[in-house]
Amino acid sequence: YRPILPHPHTVLYSLRLDKYASLLTYTGPDGEKAWPKKYPFCGGVFQSPIDFHRDILQYDSNLSPLEFIGYNVPSTDRFTLTNNGHSVKMYLSPTMHLRNLPFEYTASQLHLHWGNRNKSEGSEHTVSGKHFAAELHIVHYNSEKYPDVTAAMDKADGLAVLAILLEIGPFNPSYEKIFRHFQNVKYKDQMVQVPGFNIQELLPDRPDEYYRYEGSLTTPPCYPSVLWTVFRHPVKISQEQLLALETAMYCTESDDPEPLEMVDNFRNVQEFRERLVFISFREGKLYKCFYAKKHFNSQSFGGKKKKKKKKTQNQVNLHNKELTIT
Repeated sequence: YRPILPHPHTVLYSLRLDKYASLLTYTGPDGEKAWPKKYPFCGGVFQSPIDFHRDILQYDSNLSPLEFIGYNVPSTDRFTLTNNGHSVKMYLSPTMHLRNLPFEYTASQLHLHWGNRNKSEGSEHTVSGKHFAAELHIVHYNSEKYPDVTAAMDKADGLAVLAILLEIGPFNPSYEKIFRHFQNVKYKDQMVQVPGFNIQELLPDRPDEYYRYEGSLTTPPCYPSVLWTVFRHPVKISQEQLLALETAMYCTESDDPEPLEMVDNFRNVQEFRERLVFISFREGKLYKCFYAKKHFNSQSFGGKKKKKKKKTQNQVNLHNKELTIT
């Protein structure tokens, strides 16, 4: 068989992120509220995740269904599943691509976020304040402009992430293709080979209905480099599968005398400010708003908001000030 191992540049990307991950905590004195002290982008603009609520949504008829190229990976190939100390991550085939976006994007990895056995509300994105049980992210990089995910991760147009919200329902055989291997990655830095399968099986039944917005990585360094596609319809997994996700893994290595359970590895929703979420589906009354577009140069993140305009019906004022991240 042919194992799908991380590309050498993906290893550099992983090392960069895992450098942050080794120090990553969500609660306590070094929790997410303290992230901006070490990682300024975490306190900046265009942060993720967010709450999707009606007054920030705008229907966009130009949002077409995504095109998934090479997602059906033969079982003779092997994905590499690993515990990186703050999530479980599976490296994906470089033959997997996303189209019908501003650029073509190449798959890098997928990972999950979840809560704990006593409170199964571990999704990062929420809908009208509602958390889902867990959330799956499939990470891609802009392969038209950048040679690898490491080069793309800190660029404004560098990444595209698909987010799938998970809720409790019947047993899901597609997700079990990953979940059955959790016992082999119980501890940090452990890894196992997973037979290839069709990654599209992990998506909801109506992948043409989604939320689209410009945001950030949800872990340090929180670069605002992500074009998010969050699918409207959740995918169901069984209570037993969710429990396996919530209880199987540890943040610590196998020889650690004080093993630390890997739970509640989700970031809270961030301020949305004057951004809009564009949606590919029509739902109820939506509000027309001005959109504060991002304007970036090749060296740094930054952008100017539009000047304040007199408020009229169906409009929202924007503050007349400059947004710059240094």
